[in-house]
Amino acid sequence: MAGKTLVPGRTPLRAGPVSAVWRPRTLLVPLLALGLLFLAVVVDCARGDVPIPVGDVAKALLGGGDEAGRMVVTELRLPRALTGLLVGAALAMAGAILQGLARNPLASPDVLGITAGSGVGAVGVIVLGGANGAVGGTLAGVGVPVAATAGGLLAAAVVYLLAVRRGLSGYRVLLVGVGVNAFLTSALSWLLLKADIVDAGRALRWLNGSLNGANWDTLKPTMWALLVLMPLALLLSFPFGALVFDEDTARGLGVRMTATRAALLFTAVLLTAAATAAAGPIAFVALASPQLALRLSRTGAPPLLASAVIGATVTVWADVLGRTAFGSVELPVGILTAALGAPYLLYLLIRSGRARTS
Repeated sequence: MAGKTLVPGRTPLRAGPVSAVWRPRTLLVPLLALGLLFLAVVVDCARGDVPIPVGDVAKALLGGGDEAGRMVVTELRLPRALTGLLVGAALAMAGAILQGLARNPLASPDVLGITAGSGVGAVGVIVLGGANGAVGGTLAGVGVPVAATAGGLLAAAVVYLLAVRRGLSGYRVLLVGVGVNAFLTSALSWLLLKADIVDAGRALRWLNGSLNGANWDTLKPTMWALLVLMPLALLLSFPFGALVFDEDTARGLGVRMTATRAALLFTAVLLTAAATAAAGPIAFVALASPQLALRLSRTGAPPLLASAVIGATVTVWADVLGRTAFGSVELPVGILTAALGAPYLLYLLIRSGRARTS
């Protein structure tokens, strides 16, 4: 059977007792996206108030070139591009996991309230932990990353506990998530009203989702967290693929449904929280990137690796446009991704409504 294609786009492979299925698209799509991602990083390092030729960017990345150009590339622009790369990859992978768990293309950290939960935790520390905050002494040592992680975990736990009754239904998860997201958005508004002008300004800058100010010191904690979480998510890709089937079939394949769902959900929340803590809530990357990867790869569930690479590519290119496309005005990357992702969300809503009607 080796070498014969029984299903278009899939070639069965067998070597002794080991068998597998070769899907060329699952490798081709990430490779093409990696090429676009590399180009985005180079352009992001080259464009700005001080334009640098692409050749000089390459020299600076390799440790050559003049000292001024090397400082601009490696100390100012490269950390920002790498932060966008890691944040976009983490959000897209989290979105792919949640869409696979809920079996719904609308499921994402943005829609299900996980991003809002991280936002409430982080903004709570910014507002209440300020010098003038009522409980500033208590919260001063907590930090935005820890608070964002705790808020995201709590929001995800509430959504899961409310939606898991009588089995996990994609539409029940979506409806519960929308409700939790609305409640947490109201809590964010209350925190901003309570804050003084300085803390409110800091919180609003963070809530817009921006890579401005990213440097090696802020990149390293995010990098180490995601270097642990993203391989963990890839290790869970086999049981994740089995979750597209009904529960009886998945159990027949040896997948422990409860433990697998809990591990995947926990990983997705930590990915979201780490990305949100680094750059704020960057909207719609987690929603659109897995669907783009799904359609390009033609798989049964959103592919985790392709989703991560496409999410990183989308985020870095959005940052390039936000920094350079509007003259002296620099737009946060979250505004660009929201402007690009909102029409796609409307398309998914209309498409899902038509599917349910038919």
